[in-house]
Amino acid sequence: MLKLALAGLVAILFLLLYASVHFGLLAWWEGQARKRRLRGQKTEQRHGREQTLRWNRLSKPRRHLSDLLLALGWRMTPLGFVVVTAGMGLLGIAAGSVLFQTFHSVLILMFMLSSSPYVLLRMALMNRHMSTRLEFLPAVELFYQSYLVTGGRHIRIALQRTVEERRLPGEVQAVFEQLYRNLSVKGDDEGSLRRFSLSFGSMWAEYFANILKIALEEGNNVSDNLKELISDMRKAQLANQIERHRLLEIRLANYTPVLFLILFMGVNFKLNPSGSYQYYVLDPGGRGMLLNAVLLLFGSFMMGLYLSRKKM
Repeated sequence: MLKLALAGLVAILFLLLYASVHFGLLAWWEGQARKRRLRGQKTEQRHGREQTLRWNRLSKPRRHLSDLLLALGWRMTPLGFVVVTAGMGLLGIAAGSVLFQTFHSVLILMFMLSSSPYVLLRMALMNRHMSTRLEFLPAVELFYQSYLVTGGRHIRIALQRTVEERRLPGEVQAVFEQLYRNLSVKGDDEGSLRRFSLSFGSMWAEYFANILKIALEEGNNVSDNLKELISDMRKAQLANQIERHRLLEIRLANYTPVLFLILFMGVNFKLNPSGSYQYYVLDPGGRGMLLNAVLLLFGSFMMGLYLSRKKM
């Protein structure tokens, strides 16, 4: 109980430290901005630019989490995600202290449970990528037709026509609707396009987003660029199908060790229930062996997720 209380105290101190640093940086930044507006001197402006660059470097993880959450449509802020991650880490510390009572086990459970929210976030995004990989080309073709109807001048109107026709598959329809809403309401066109390409997770989506960015910023006619993109995507369609099969093979390889572990445990409990319960549940050595096996499975799963991202 003392270890559990200490773990809870450490987690609370960590959350308080994060909150104080976070809000302290925000207050400091607002104070610097007020000074720059009042003084209006060149030295202050140069100093402000340097501080802006530093602040942008600090906010990169926050922007990364925000992009992932918005790309999936999860109604959670980056701060809330960090709090959930810290809570899972606390749960890992408590479970390791109570069930295994070794420092090694505490570290393993803290690592796995604190990493699980981000892994689940990435896994959900990877599922989106796989389900929309072969459906992105028809969506771009439909947008190209709508863009030609508008005379090659109005990206937002072309997006509106594409969305309102509702001829896209479910996942792709949702992503295009989100892009249209963001470009119509919000002023951060670059961030909206970045999250759009992140939702599909392919280089073709990045090319398409860059074409839309040029059209929105410069007002150029990008019909030739879209036509060339569609032509290149058609040529690479067979390669996309092959890569999708490879992604399915990677995911199957990820889940196979889990099935073998369940089969192994099931056979042992079937043949010798009392002995298996005594070793795997009551004996600390058996519990440690199972924890190490789960750690290896978790590492294998993360490696498969990384390889899937590289294949995209």
